[in-house]
Amino acid sequence: MSSSPHLFCTAPLMDWSDRHCRYFWRGLSRHTRLYTEMVTTGALLHGDVARHLRYEASEHPLALQLGGSEADALARCAELGEQWGYDEINLNCGCPSDRVQEGRFGACLMKEPATVASAVAAMRRATRLPVTVKHRIGVDDCEDYPFLRHFVATVAAAGCETFIVHARKAWLKGLSPKENREIPPLTYEHVHRLKQEFPQLRIVINGGLKTLADCQQQLTQLDGVMLGREPYENPWMLAAVDPTLFDSPAPVETRKQALRRLQAYVERERLEHGTPLAAITRHVLGLYRGQPGGRAFRRVLSERGHRAGAGWEVVEAALLAVQGEQQKLSDAA
Repeated sequence: MSSSPHLFCTAPLMDWSDRHCRYFWRGLSRHTRLYTEMVTTGALLHGDVARHLRYEASEHPLALQLGGSEADALARCAELGEQWGYDEINLNCGCPSDRVQEGRFGACLMKEPATVASAVAAMRRATRLPVTVKHRIGVDDCEDYPFLRHFVATVAAAGCETFIVHARKAWLKGLSPKENREIPPLTYEHVHRLKQEFPQLRIVINGGLKTLADCQQQLTQLDGVMLGREPYENPWMLAAVDPTLFDSPAPVETRKQALRRLQAYVERERLEHGTPLAAITRHVLGLYRGQPGGRAFRRVLSERGHRAGAGWEVVEAALLAVQGEQQKLSDAA
C-alpha cells in the first residue's frame, strides 16, 4: 500500500466539515487527512480569522481549503494558513454553486488554467506548505480528457504536485450543487489516465466511493482516495480506516467509546465558547446507522439537542435509548 500522505482523506463539505465534525472524526481515525470547509479569501481577509481557522491540535493532519481566484489574496490567505499551523493549503476548483461562480472561483476556474497556475505559484511563494488543487474532470461541454490533461499540466508547471480529482464534470448552469454531486456520470478512467501520464504527480480520487473495498481498489492505481458523504452519513466506517489501510489499531473499539471521547470537548466548548450542544451532536447522528436503536438515538439527539441549556445528559439519554432498543431485541430472541 502507498505511503502517500493523502492515502485516505475526508472531503471539504460546506456547512458540515466544521471543527466540531473534524474533532469527532479524528476520534475514529488517527491517520485520515481531514479538510476544512471551503473558506473564501474574502472571509479571511475581511472577517473573523479566528472563527474560520480555529481548530483542535488533535485534528492534524489537517488541510485548509481556500476559495478564491486572485493570486495576491490567495497568497495572503495561504500565509495565514501556515501561521495557524495547517499542514496543507488546498485550492477549490470544483464547487459549482452559483454563489461561488459569482465570485469567479470554484469549478469555473477549470476554464482558466493559467489563472489557477498563477494563484498556485503565488501561494507557493507565500508559504512553505504544500499547495494542492481539488477539481472536477471537466465543466459544461469541456469534458474530454485533453481538456482535463491541459488543466493539470498547466497547474503542475506552476509547482502543484497533488491533484484531488472529483471524477465527475460540473454543470455550471441548470444543476444544483447537490445534483452536481449525483447526476454527471463518474468517469474514473480519466483519473486513472492522469496518473499514467503524470506518474510524478500525486493523484487522489474523489466521487462515488462508499466502502473501504472501493477505496482499496482505487489505491491499486492511484495515490489516495477522498470520501465525503459516506463518512458523514455513516461515520463509524472511519473506525475501520486505520486497521484496513494503515495497518494501525483503531483509536476506539465501540461507538460508545467514540461518543465518550466527545464529553470533555462538549463541556469545554459550552463553557469557553457558548457552543450549543446541537452544533456538535448534529455531526454524530449517523453513528448508529443500520444498528438496532439507531433511529431512537437520532430522535433523542434531534429533539432534545436544540433545547436551551442542553448538555451531555442528552447524549446519555440517546445512549440509553439505544440500549433500550437493543434490550428489546435481546428479550424477543
